[in-house]
Amino acid sequence: MNVGRPVPRAGSTLQDSYAPELLYATFNQDYGCFAIGTQTGFRIFNSDPYKEKMRREFKDGGIGIVAMLYRSNYLAFVGGGRNPRFPPNKVMLWDDASSKIIAELEFRSDVLNVQLQRDRIVVILRNKCIICSLEAKPRHLHAFETADNDRGAMAISGTSDSGILAFPGRQKGHIQIVDLHSCINLAAMQDSSSLGSPQLGPAVQRTRSRSRGSFSTDSAAAIAPVSSSSLQQQQQPSGASVHPTNINIIAAHATAISALAVSSDGTMVASASEKGTLIRIFDTMSGRLLHELRRGVDRADIHSIAFSPDNTKLCVSSDKGTVHIFNLDGKHPNNQQSSSSLSATAAAGNRQSNLKFMKDLLPKYFSSEWSFAHFRVANEVRCICGFGTERNSVIVLCADGTAQKYSFDSYRGNCVREWYRKFI
Repeated sequence: MNVGRPVPRAGSTLQDSYAPELLYATFNQDYGCFAIGTQTGFRIFNSDPYKEKMRREFKDGGIGIVAMLYRSNYLAFVGGGRNPRFPPNKVMLWDDASSKIIAELEFRSDVLNVQLQRDRIVVILRNKCIICSLEAKPRHLHAFETADNDRGAMAISGTSDSGILAFPGRQKGHIQIVDLHSCINLAAMQDSSSLGSPQLGPAVQRTRSRSRGSFSTDSAAAIAPVSSSSLQQQQQPSGASVHPTNINIIAAHATAISALAVSSDGTMVASASEKGTLIRIFDTMSGRLLHELRRGVDRADIHSIAFSPDNTKLCVSSDKGTVHIFNLDGKHPNNQQSSSSLSATAAAGNRQSNLKFMKDLLPKYFSSEWSFAHFRVANEVRCICGFGTERNSVIVLCADGTAQKYSFDSYRGNCVREWYRKFI
């Protein structure tokens, strides 16, 4: 998430709450770590328990975008800030084991988002989504046209054996779904015995020690550091052809897509539009609408959407300074009589209107599902959220330079802040 200081609003007093050195914040694929880009470098943290794992300070500029590859020694950078270390139209692949750039990708326009998979680099430009191979000399595999995507909306499933990518379609409000594993290099398949596996590095494994340049911790699964020589061995023939990939198109919203999330197993995609009142969840294979969740009535900028590891809950953060938590497991509250138009929350169920039985006669608002739990962060600054390693917990990264952990009661919906840490 770009957490740079926004354009000042008339009469706003929130500008002073933003950390001036902070440019970017993002979680890794399983939300176990997070990375920040600053005016002078980048830092890596363990999410919970909170701990700074490493930092790199550069004398010649800032990092405007940073992307992690699980807990490996590989990261992707785009320059940013007052004095960008790298051009805004280049993606630089960094090997922290050797503390140097090992590959770069140059584009004709500024890069708005980057994400890494085990063998893919996905880059978002204003009107394109570009997929490249993750190797010593990255190769262009696919380029998809999109509608204007100034927010850089894009999401990839978190597990290494699932490669479902979601990004805006060519028409406003549409989503394109691509299986990254279907971007097959035909020559590589034929010569797989001599070229070896196209994946980057060994399989995910549990480790008891941390090698130099790795961000692994004793309590979490990690990918061991990978050497540049292993990338060289993966290099494939430059003239190899790429098999066309199948694309699913989902007509999700009437207005432009502003935020996307894909479940860890790649079976579901969640989306929000620039209106920011509804979050819709679709089946990635069939395109069928599974859930329609209401964040609120007023327009809002959705900053992040995240699925829980078991795909039974969803958390959403917005510019209203709130984080909403929704249930996805199909349970609904009983229709209890109440003076309020919204019924009380039952066990892990979303709130619904007591007038839902008249949904065919009333506006769509009355058939909506509302979050069963929500909380407000301090200062109402930009923030992103993700589920923590502990059950019923959410980690929030805020543009004021703070990380916060909240726990929630899945029955009553009560939320409690467990800790608050300043990371910059």
